Amino acid sequence: MEMKRLSGVLLHPTSFPGAHGIGDLGDAAYQFIDFLVQAKQGLWQILPLGPTGYGDSPYASFSSFAGNPLLINLDKLLEVGDLAPADLADLPPFPQDKVDYGWVIHWKLPLLEKAARNFIANGNKKRKTAYKKFLKENSGWLDDFSLFMAVKEDFDQKAQEEEVSGAMWSNYWDEDIRLRKPAAMKRWQTKKAETIEIKNVLQFYFFQQWDELKQYANDQGIQIIGDIPIFVAPDSVDVWANRDMFFLNSKGQPTVVAGVPPDYFSATGQLWGNPLYNWKALQKTNFAWWVKRIKAMLNMVDIVRIDHFRGFEAYWEVPADAENAIDGKWVKAPGHKLFEAIKKALGDDLPIIAEDLGVITKKVTALRDDFGFPGMKILQFAFDSNESGLNADNPFLPHNHTPNSVVYTGTHDNDTTLGWYQHRTDVEKDVIRRYMGRSDSDIVWAFMRMAMASVSRWAVVPLQDAFKLDSEARMNTPSLLGDNWGWRYQSADLSESTAWMLRDLVEFFGRDPSASDDDSDDDKE
Repeated sequence: MEMKRLSGVLLHPTSFPGAHGIGDLGDAAYQFIDFLVQAKQGLWQILPLGPTGYGDSPYASFSSFAGNPLLINLDKLLEVGDLAPADLADLPPFPQDKVDYGWVIHWKLPLLEKAARNFIANGNKKRKTAYKKFLKENSGWLDDFSLFMAVKEDFDQKAQEEEVSGAMWSNYWDEDIRLRKPAAMKRWQTKKAETIEIKNVLQFYFFQQWDELKQYANDQGIQIIGDIPIFVAPDSVDVWANRDMFFLNSKGQPTVVAGVPPDYFSATGQLWGNPLYNWKALQKTNFAWWVKRIKAMLNMVDIVRIDHFRGFEAYWEVPADAENAIDGKWVKAPGHKLFEAIKKALGDDLPIIAEDLGVITKKVTALRDDFGFPGMKILQFAFDSNESGLNADNPFLPHNHTPNSVVYTGTHDNDTTLGWYQHRTDVEKDVIRRYMGRSDSDIVWAFMRMAMASVSRWAVVPLQDAFKLDSEARMNTPSLLGDNWGWRYQSADLSESTAWMLRDLVEFFGRDPSASDDDSDDDKE
């Protein structure tokens, strides 16, 4: 993937401001893109866009192909007549600085369903034609998704009434529909026909609004970096509709699950609980599902970051009944064969970023480099655990960066740079100051400056760092359930002074997206 020297901002759409309790694809999204243009940014990085489930994590979606209905902007549905002004007249007093997902779901989903019913009953011919085209083009994933969600609603309601916790398709649904028996599939399709169509319309809304926003971003010179989790959620249509692709028992429950061994984030490792792929079964189809997944994502974004890239070389396999991830083992995966198949189907120049963090071996590095995928450099990782001084060989230190990489001050899994620094020891702070050759009077600015100055061709800064916010603005704390994914900013925070601060760094360190390739020697090595 050719990489012109650029910089960008990491921000998930749920963090946009607005009156409806959660960021969405309305005016605030367009204002953010205008801010990026003013700040001379060339990249906007987001998290996965799928419908969220347990824990509200975008990395635990009900589908690898669907969009999150909670991101649909209601004002746009008002404009096309699917909602009436009275529907939005009495807004709840949502908190403005965070997402209260339970409250948002309770209030917003009924409005979305009402809009969908109005569209089904009264949508004009032009919109109905577009809707039918959408159904045809996306039937490969949409039919299963909408049925899955419709059936799930029924069984979730039943579980709630019976006070059953942890109910999923694999441990609670009736056996016939759990195992997709043809008669059961047909019966549920008939029983839930209205709900299924509503689910279809919500996906139509989402992709229509997202496609318009992406087009606006691209027209302004902004490329969008999307995100694919390597694994899928156990309670997802991906697993239900493709049981042969995973290691499951006869009931559809995982026999082994994904995680990572003890690392920077957790002394007991991270037990993610995702079902693991049966790579031999996938290889028999020439990895068709993965090809479809990458292709679908590249229809939504311009570049794809693949989370936990090292899992394509080898993955940490943990018994499904384990209490933590300590007693797992590394199992080989067919990474080279997979990406060769993807290249054959989608072209040689794959716009993929490899999230190469964690336990990285020479074989993982070789897999990344053999396909020319840029890796990630996290500045916070360069200065952790420095009680004994600086490790000059640390690959995250700026003097060890390589051009074919993306440098970050931190990611969605890190604390904000200010919050992170405030939790360093005095010895660690001294090491950081000595490396930078400056005081810590504005540590966040210093880190952003290091990122922009790096030889890494792309530099990405979380918006929280551009605002110089502390730990209160952290997006996610790995292994902590609850109180994640909720941070939101306010419209006034997108100030002209912040845009000019970023713009100054862009211009000073040669990351101007408007500069021609002839103005830089970056790609002439």
